Amino acid sequence: MNHKITQTLEFDRIKGMLATRLVSAAGHHELERMAPQSDFDRVQRYLTETTDGADILRLEGGIPIPKLADIQPQMKRLKIGANLNGTELAQVTKVLQTSMSVRNFFDQMREKKIKLRVLDQLVDRLVTIPSVTQRLVRSVDPDGRLNDEASTKLHGIRQLIIKTENDIHQQMEHYTRGKGAKYLSEPVITIRNDRYVVPALARYRNKLGGVVHDQSASGQTLYIEPAGVVEFNNRLRQAQIEEQQEMRRILAELSALIAPYRHDIQNNEHVLGQLDFINAKAALAHDMKASLPILSRENHVNLRHARHPLIDPKKVVDNDIKIGEDYQAIVITGPNTGGKTITLKTLGLIQLMGQSGLFIPAEEGSTIGVFDNIFADIGDEQSLEQNLSTFSGHMDNVKAILDQITDRSLVLLDELGAGTDPKEGAALAMAILDNIGSKGSMVVITTHYPELKVYGYDRAKTINASMEFDAKTLRPTYRLLLGIPGRSNGLEIAQRLGIDTGIIDEARSLVSDDSQDLNQMIGDLVEQRKQAREENERLTKLVAANEKTQHDLDERLSRFNEQRDKLFDQARSQANHQVSMAKRKANSIIHHLRQLEVQQGANVKENQLIDAQGALNALHQDDPRLKNNTVLKRAKARHDLHPGDAVLVKSYGQYGELMSKRGNHKWEVQIGILKMEIDERDLEKVAKKDLPKEKTTQRARSAVHTTQTRKTSARLDLRGHRYEQAMSELSDFIDHALLNNLSSVTIIHGKGTGALRKGTQQYLQSNPRVKSFGYAAPNNGGDGATIVNL
Repeated sequence: MNHKITQTLEFDRIKGMLATRLVSAAGHHELERMAPQSDFDRVQRYLTETTDGADILRLEGGIPIPKLADIQPQMKRLKIGANLNGTELAQVTKVLQTSMSVRNFFDQMREKKIKLRVLDQLVDRLVTIPSVTQRLVRSVDPDGRLNDEASTKLHGIRQLIIKTENDIHQQMEHYTRGKGAKYLSEPVITIRNDRYVVPALARYRNKLGGVVHDQSASGQTLYIEPAGVVEFNNRLRQAQIEEQQEMRRILAELSALIAPYRHDIQNNEHVLGQLDFINAKAALAHDMKASLPILSRENHVNLRHARHPLIDPKKVVDNDIKIGEDYQAIVITGPNTGGKTITLKTLGLIQLMGQSGLFIPAEEGSTIGVFDNIFADIGDEQSLEQNLSTFSGHMDNVKAILDQITDRSLVLLDELGAGTDPKEGAALAMAILDNIGSKGSMVVITTHYPELKVYGYDRAKTINASMEFDAKTLRPTYRLLLGIPGRSNGLEIAQRLGIDTGIIDEARSLVSDDSQDLNQMIGDLVEQRKQAREENERLTKLVAANEKTQHDLDERLSRFNEQRDKLFDQARSQANHQVSMAKRKANSIIHHLRQLEVQQGANVKENQLIDAQGALNALHQDDPRLKNNTVLKRAKARHDLHPGDAVLVKSYGQYGELMSKRGNHKWEVQIGILKMEIDERDLEKVAKKDLPKEKTTQRARSAVHTTQTRKTSARLDLRGHRYEQAMSELSDFIDHALLNNLSSVTIIHGKGTGALRKGTQQYLQSNPRVKSFGYAAPNNGGDGATIVNL
């Protein structure tokens, strides 16, 4: 890419924006090497790196890289065997520490399942040297000072220095706070020639004794080292010399320690610089609200809502710029100050940014090409008065461009052919455009010449364009209108500025009818284009809103399907569990009945049989798919129970009437003179007209009576039962006893706390079918059992 284009389009200002976001010297070296590339794969790789950086910035806040100094001079010194000082070692240490922290950062991202495209491979090039890094961190402070832990000897020497300085200060206090203070010009301790001294008045020199190391400018104050601290100062000085020697030894040792890893450290610095540079590109894209461009191998450019990156975002006007697919030349006409030059620069600068691996200030989905070169001849002149030297300069630039362009070049020409006779300038511009078109280059030009409007209409793969101008305010809107040539607004502007109406009318009469018709046509096209754009913007917003609604609905449907599948899985799991539990309970009930038959023979209690049948019935689960089955609906109607309904008690084979509901699943049923509490699963609703006649009923009762009169145990043992369960069993037991015509039964409730006994007696008192009751004989349980007469 030629260097002049970067100057013309101010690409260095973009690099300056990146520079403020860099923290390492190696990152600045990467920035210096950054330039637009013409190789498609390389541009794609640079953009992919920026995409990874943008993802990391969005998800993790960026790659953690601190401020890093340039360590190349240190590496060169190590190469020749020189020793590094503390500051240099601290800078190398920081590079090694950062290498380890960055590796750990990317390892954590892998654990979080954050997928990157290319940066993983770059980070894998970092070499970590934990043992060397730990030794350097332990030995050198970030400011370059050697720590006490650098060596045992250094630690001991520094402890001696501290102790000696304390001894000196204690000895000096005799002079600054004692009787000798009156001989001092100021009661302080200071240092001269690396020795601790006190400022004494010159006339009292002999009072203190010792060695004079300095005097004030006036000569009135002498800085004296008292005789009593000379030995301490000598000891301190000796320790300081030993400290310096040990520090030099440690620096040499540490330099020798890292020298074998010189290439690895240099490589780490380079990798960290690349990561820092990628961080900066991602940060610039975020701040600029830039997006990833799509690369076109055919160099089709389609910029959507493109913005010039160097103009204030609050003032910049975005434009759609398209070239390469349907046409390879754009001729932009129209008055000055309408934004033609800025449009050229926007296209060129965005191409430079994209081909350098930067995101572009345009809407997502924008496409750029990968040109082998971009050429521009753009002048800043905004006046129609141009001289020959200016024209010559432009022609020199155009000649150089024509000599270098290829079928993969982009050419930007501002005011082509200006500065000479309009007829000649227009003819020259058309000839130059034909030459560029014959070479297959893409070109965008701006011009004032009306002849080029016809050129843009007649030539293949060429399109006219203009900058929108508001006819009401007579101000430019800076919007690019593709397909519409620019019209002259000179007369309208002059009229708006107050030029006499007569002059304006005369001027219009001098303009040819064709020109006026053309301007009128262009004006109509501009107005239609404006209305079309506004309608397009409205429809775009509507489509965006509908797409968002559709997206939300799709997400909700997806979540619904996921939840439905999850609920189905849970239901199947629960159903399988319930079936398993039902089988286990059924087996348990059957096993229990078999044990009762073994233990009691034929004397299985009727209430036990009913309870077992009820428990088995409770295991039944209705299939929801059978809800609409008509046969089942009729069967279900027989179980739609209400007070006053006639029912068949299936377990007794007797008919009765529902009195009231007891709990969730039990009913009080009147069977003859008896009122019993029956589970609703044992009831079947019947129509009163279907009730059997008395004779049939007596026959049914007789048949049932014969079945029920088998020997039934007259004892009920409630011991060990909970109170509520015991009362329920007692009620069922009394009902069964009455049905079996038992005149006397025994309730064994035990003594215990007396709760079961009290509850039993309260129930017997409230039951009208109980004639009398009392405690059993002492040899038959005493007050632990109750005899009931029915």
